[in-house]
Amino acid sequence: HVQLVESGGGSVQAGGSLRLSCAASTGTFRSACMGWIRQVSGKEREGVASIDSDGETTYADSVKGRFTISRDNAKNSVYLQMNSLKLEDTAMYYCAADFGPYCSGSYLARRANFEGQGTQVTVSS
Repeated sequence: HVQLVESGGGSVQAGGSLRLSCAASTGTFRSACMGWIRQVSGKEREGVASIDSDGETTYADSVKGRFTISRDNAKNSVYLQMNSLKLEDTAMYYCAADFGPYCSGSYLARRANFEGQGTQVTVSS
């Protein structure tokens, strides 16, 4: 059973940076597609980024060039480095994992096997 715990959210001014971390409770995470989903209340969930077991990454167009996803299998962790943050990046960010055949942010947003409780990111002007 995989449990995911996020940390690193907070408040930052536009143009600033934050780094989100997600710790998985088990080493089975190493074979999973991992990623980050975000949601603003009343809006659809958005797949932000994903990384598969081989380290291949995908990003939503809205964050390309600003966000970087990475993973450290030795620590059962995945990270999201967020730079040049914009007001529209404000959302609850969820770490997600899936053991299915596909790996992308949009796929995780639709059907991730596991999700964390979320961490709030607030970007202000």
